[in-house]
Amino acid sequence: MSHMKWMAGVAIAAASVMLLPQAALAKNPAPQRAAPAFASDDDVFIALRDASRGGDLARVEELAARLGNYFMPSYVDYYRLRPRLATASEQEIRGYLTRYDGQAIADRLRNDWLLELGRTRNWALFDEQYPLFALNDDTQLKCYALMSKALKGQNVADDARTVLVGPQNYGEACPALVATLVQVGQFTQDDVWAQIRLIAESGFSGTIRRLAPLTDASETALMQALDKPDAVVARGPGSTRASQEVFILALGRSAKNNPDRAVDALVAGASRLSERERAQAWAQIALPASLKLLPEAAVYWHRTAGATLSLESHQWKARALLRAGEWKQLKTAIEAMPTALASDGPWVYWLARAYRAEGKTEEATKLFESIADQNHFYGQLALEELGRKISVPPRAQAVTAEEIAPMASNAGFQRALKFFDLNMRFEGYREWNWELRRMNDRQHLAAAEFARQKNVLDRMVNTSDRTKTEFDFTQRFPSPYRDVMQASTERLGLDMAWVYGLIRQESRFILNARSHVGASGLMQLMPATAKYVARKIGLDGFTQSQVNDIQTNITLGTNYLNMVLNDLEGSQAMATAAYNAGPGRPRAWRSTLQRQVEGAIFAESIPFNETRDYVKKVLSNATYYAALFEGKPQSLKARLGTVAPKGFVPTELP
Repeated sequence: MSHMKWMAGVAIAAASVMLLPQAALAKNPAPQRAAPAFASDDDVFIALRDASRGGDLARVEELAARLGNYFMPSYVDYYRLRPRLATASEQEIRGYLTRYDGQAIADRLRNDWLLELGRTRNWALFDEQYPLFALNDDTQLKCYALMSKALKGQNVADDARTVLVGPQNYGEACPALVATLVQVGQFTQDDVWAQIRLIAESGFSGTIRRLAPLTDASETALMQALDKPDAVVARGPGSTRASQEVFILALGRSAKNNPDRAVDALVAGASRLSERERAQAWAQIALPASLKLLPEAAVYWHRTAGATLSLESHQWKARALLRAGEWKQLKTAIEAMPTALASDGPWVYWLARAYRAEGKTEEATKLFESIADQNHFYGQLALEELGRKISVPPRAQAVTAEEIAPMASNAGFQRALKFFDLNMRFEGYREWNWELRRMNDRQHLAAAEFARQKNVLDRMVNTSDRTKTEFDFTQRFPSPYRDVMQASTERLGLDMAWVYGLIRQESRFILNARSHVGASGLMQLMPATAKYVARKIGLDGFTQSQVNDIQTNITLGTNYLNMVLNDLEGSQAMATAAYNAGPGRPRAWRSTLQRQVEGAIFAESIPFNETRDYVKKVLSNATYYAALFEGKPQSLKARLGTVAPKGFVPTELP
């Protein structure tokens, strides 16, 4: 959805208070606040959730007392217990978990309780409860679990390095794990500084403060490297390990604003750094240079042999080399990635391309074949590299009423539908996805069909997407409002498959979808964009309240998409990026190219994570939609086309 952001001011009026004599107050006591009137128990339930989140215990009890016969007692009880978790008795918590055993919300409470047990270092209870946590998707809990093991004498250093890769999810637990591992001798200073660099790269400076006592550098020095990097860089590396690491840290932050200045400082201070430190310093500069799409980034990455790289750095090293067309170096970079990353679809595909560029056709073919059956962007590209086009797999045998019946009676799905009615989509997703965990392909298809019957198309798509051997692409790629869409796209000469591919990624066909930045409706239009397009096409009397109307949303969205496409010389790859990130950014990204590149290379090297993922998914979707609409195989590579700097004379790519 669009990154165009608009800020509205909020005016706050201050009211003066007259101070009355005590006698007057006694005669005229302040009126008691009247309890708000609720139209339904659903309104009470939503108020209960909000009171629980706010920790208003009195209000929680007052509202919960009104919901004795509510449809979802497990949630009423959860909202009562959650804000008291730190003081509630073990017996009360166990009672809840027993009462609602098997429900998604019980697993959520166990997650909450485990965080509290880890925070208070109650390892006996933590160790008992952690294996019972079904989802096991909380990074903090993984850190607490490793801390518990380390304190019992187990060596968990390698496991910790695998877990400690996403500082945005660290909380209190993961810095505490690092400190514990240093204390028991399982982490060295190399590990600590690698974590500090990773955290700085991710922008979570507060977490660095927690690691400062584990180094010989002061917290002040570390914060200066982040907040005043140019001053630290100007002083040079110093002579101690701590001062040199602080210098390297500051180089990375300085390079975000001025890579050339950081390069000059590194060259000037290189003689005071070891070979390993120089490699690490170049890596600190190469990452921001890559994110700026600077041609020099590939040169900087060549100087990083021996450096410890984050997962993000590994990938941007590969992207910089890909943009530069350095296939041999790209092969080396991918082979140096951690196994889990190197086996991901994008890097399997690009490694195969690098093998083929070296003439290793057999090795390339094996890699292409390993992902060609995967229904995603790189699976589709791999299929084309094997000489085949993209088509829709045979449709599975239609699910029967007998197969759908258990889905209709599934209590978790019923709760999910209730949450969707209440516009509590996060809770609804949790309930729905919980029920899918142990289902086979036939059950997924039946659940998706049930979602179709209930007109919850986003769950239909998401559920059907999970099948591995049986497929129903009418579930995965629905095309509702076809008459409206066809009329609008035909009038503009716009590719309907592309528009549906975009909607599938934007809103998943949720009519009242609204993004965190205010985009609305099927095509996720920003208010200013909707107003601008309405004016441009002469849509008289348009008001913002119309933006969720199907006809209006599709009319405005398709016209805007067409404007963007025409502005970007008909490139669907660039126009898709522009729809998400704004029209100016793809032009800027294109301007950094030194040559004409495949659309897939342009897409893979988009510096915004959201936009990069968005472009791949939209164009992959569009290719499948076209195969459905036209009834014949398609080419994703043709849809991607090529991208070249403005004014570049295009040539045919092999």
